[in-house]
Amino acid sequence: MQTYNNYIKEIQERKAQGLHPKPIDGAELTSEIITQIKDLNSPNREDSLNFFIYNTLPGTTSAAGVKAKFLKEVILGESIVDEITPAFAFEQLSHMKGGPSIEVLLDLALGNDVAIAEEAAKVLKTQVFLYEADTDRLEEAFKAGNAIAKDIIESYAQAEFFTKLPEVEEEIKVVTFIAGVGDISTDLLSPGADAHSRSDRELHGQCIFEHNKDMQKELLELKAQHPDKRVMLIAEKGTMGVGSSRMSGVNNVALWTGIPSSPYVPFINIAPVIAGTNGIAPIFLTTVGVTGGIGIDLKNWVTKKDAEGNTVYDADGEPVLEQVYSVETGTVLTINTKEKKLYNGDKELKDISAALTPQKMEFIKAGGSYAVVFGKKLQTFACNVLGIEVPQVYAPSKEISIEGQGLTAVEKIFNKNAVGTTPGKTLHTGSNVRVEVNIVGSQDTTGLMTSQELEMMAATVISPIVDAGYQSGCHTASVWDDKSKANIPKLMKFMNDFGLITGRDPKGKYHAMTDVIHKVLNDITVDDWDIIIGGDSHTRMSKGVAFGADSGTVALALATGEATMPIPESVKVTFKGNMRSYMDFRDVVHATQQQMLKQFGGENVFQGRVIEVHIGTLTSDQAFTFTDWTAEMKAKASICISEDDTLIESLEIARNRIQIMIDKGMDNDKQVLKGLIDKANSRITELKTGIKPALKPDANAKYYAEVTIDLDEIAEPMIADPDVNNEDPSRRYTHDTIRPLSYYGGTKQVDLGFVGSCMVHKGDMKILAQMLKNIEAQHGKVEFKAPLVVAPPTYNIVDELKAEGDWEVLQKYSGFEFDDSAPKGLARTKYENMLYLERPGCNLCMGNQEKAEPGDTVMATSTRLFQGRVVKDSGEKKGESLLSSTPVVVLSTILGRTPTMEEYEAAVDGIVLTKFKPSQKELVI
Repeated sequence: MQTYNNYIKEIQERKAQGLHPKPIDGAELTSEIITQIKDLNSPNREDSLNFFIYNTLPGTTSAAGVKAKFLKEVILGESIVDEITPAFAFEQLSHMKGGPSIEVLLDLALGNDVAIAEEAAKVLKTQVFLYEADTDRLEEAFKAGNAIAKDIIESYAQAEFFTKLPEVEEEIKVVTFIAGVGDISTDLLSPGADAHSRSDRELHGQCIFEHNKDMQKELLELKAQHPDKRVMLIAEKGTMGVGSSRMSGVNNVALWTGIPSSPYVPFINIAPVIAGTNGIAPIFLTTVGVTGGIGIDLKNWVTKKDAEGNTVYDADGEPVLEQVYSVETGTVLTINTKEKKLYNGDKELKDISAALTPQKMEFIKAGGSYAVVFGKKLQTFACNVLGIEVPQVYAPSKEISIEGQGLTAVEKIFNKNAVGTTPGKTLHTGSNVRVEVNIVGSQDTTGLMTSQELEMMAATVISPIVDAGYQSGCHTASVWDDKSKANIPKLMKFMNDFGLITGRDPKGKYHAMTDVIHKVLNDITVDDWDIIIGGDSHTRMSKGVAFGADSGTVALALATGEATMPIPESVKVTFKGNMRSYMDFRDVVHATQQQMLKQFGGENVFQGRVIEVHIGTLTSDQAFTFTDWTAEMKAKASICISEDDTLIESLEIARNRIQIMIDKGMDNDKQVLKGLIDKANSRITELKTGIKPALKPDANAKYYAEVTIDLDEIAEPMIADPDVNNEDPSRRYTHDTIRPLSYYGGTKQVDLGFVGSCMVHKGDMKILAQMLKNIEAQHGKVEFKAPLVVAPPTYNIVDELKAEGDWEVLQKYSGFEFDDSAPKGLARTKYENMLYLERPGCNLCMGNQEKAEPGDTVMATSTRLFQGRVVKDSGEKKGESLLSSTPVVVLSTILGRTPTMEEYEAAVDGIVLTKFKPSQKELVI
């Protein structure tokens, strides 16, 4: 009983941290627990019963397999346990969500004991997580004349697993809790520094509100005062859940405010209620749906207008907000799910139909979106077996088709990949569509949760529909510490066995690839008509259309090869004018956001929509800089419209990089990577022969808005500033404050620079090398007055830089270079004024391992400026992360301050920063 004794020891350790016993997922421990249950004289019998009944994880965990087998013995009378009757054993099986439990239930339902078979059938009729092996057994038994199988299949055809669930309550009473003023990033709900604990839900729950115990206590007190109500967590004057999908963020909110999903599965809560003045960030809203929660766009503060209807601005040029109604903490509100309105008492506050669409109501009723997705597939299977039409049980998919109206790029992609829509019908924006997914990416700090989700939905192998799945190691690349050593190899083995290409080889045959996941996904996407789902908000490809997603939606895509969502609205972005020679494309990206806000009176027309950027002439590496930033623009996704020749060049680059992965030994038995090369070659042939030109929208497509960016207006580098000292907290830590370099007058102190993350590419590394040579030529030496941390996004880039001589330049000026044979075991806490060449990966941008020193002012190429992400506050000063181009970052560390325009222009003299020019070709059909 050594495993059990070790578990008891762990329980004592957790008790000291205020934690309950960790849920059990292992077969060995479960077997020892069962042995003690069977031994009536065991002193541990009562505890073992509780562990078995209330603390064993369901799905395809090895513990679930042992538990299901023992419950079968109890039902068949082979084991007698007074506390677990056959009826209770069936109840336990009903909460185990597929996998071994379904196998046992089918054994019993298709067995010879009629009474037991009927009871098993009753339970099976409530289950939805069945896979081909399960449905094949049912179909075979049905065809053999088995009456029980016929009864079950007929029940599935009517979707009784859904129709017999309780209806959603008409009125849901909530009490408000303001979690913060302004945009709330998912770091507040699930800090990146606590990524290692995400799969331990109770432990991770302690980090909500960034470990702010006072806020946690206030929330608990509010719940105690209102035991009959749900807590609505609110971002006042902001958007809830910006930055990342963070299933762990929703899990934490649900753990503190939601409803237990099952009395027999600990720490898995569902149905949180979340709101924001400006709604919920798109990918975070998807995550809320996974748990059957409600996400509300409050609009309780609106932009003030004058008598002529023009936006009123304050002295700083910011739009003035005025309150429509109050949601201060402790306000009791009513969500009326029938009228789809929000009330304060009898006073109607807001129509919330968008939060309670028929599809979302189904998620709420079913306890989450997974059950609906699997339920629809199961109903379709049953009807096919019976040879009948599928009864209309679920809300019909919304199909919007507008005669005479052309298609945007995203509408074209969705129409091509749609499943189960009316044959021959062209669908437009607003249609709710099931689509097949081509590429799926899982990243390492959410991957452990994805693996848990796959176990919970009883999935064992990647869907054959998916062209490729990739598991990265980039978010834990910086420090190979004890937490990483415990978690990452286990994750890589699970995903490798599941059928994904993995950054690390569980067998150790190829070099660990800690490449940034978005860069890898950008390379393995080899068709501009593809749909990509990835477990990170920056899943934004420059080919196809990509959606950042929570760990659960990633699991669903891996298991089923499908995703379901409305076709989003699009905003068309085009360019005019010419770039100055000393400007970087990053400046164009920031100027796009600035000019858009100016053109639309402060309204972010990008939020929640697809940005269709007519990039034309930039290959995928550079174009990715734009698409990557669209997450910070709060867009749902982005699509690059390219010229044919540009797309061919991008696909050739991708094909060559995939071949490098194959040469390193990363392909699997199914030769997934080889298949991608074949697909790339096929698409290149189509483009060269003109059989199928590059994706382009129709000339008469309809957009929510059209934005034209004037390159002539971009006269100096642009910087995204967190504006940490703004008097209005709602204006802090947004990505909307874009300032020209001259704003800082060449005097703002910079304490650390960071060149890295997914926003940089090979060209940035070459710019860095050339700038160092320029500065030495101008001043005789290179001296850093602030540390410069450099993290190339991929090993391919490092190899190419070495081949071309640029890495040697970086080595010359560096004081530290990563060593894969002896990776860092501890995160750096102090930095010297020198160049650090760090391992490829996310590094400072992720904030879970490496951070700047508290209170630093950081100038970075990354995407994250949220409070505490890259740098924490000190007792004397707020930490701030300003985001800019590579040249600005490098020069700021050389000077120890922001440069003047004269200093900047001299430093980049002779360097080709970008060759971008607006396309002269017609990029529409």
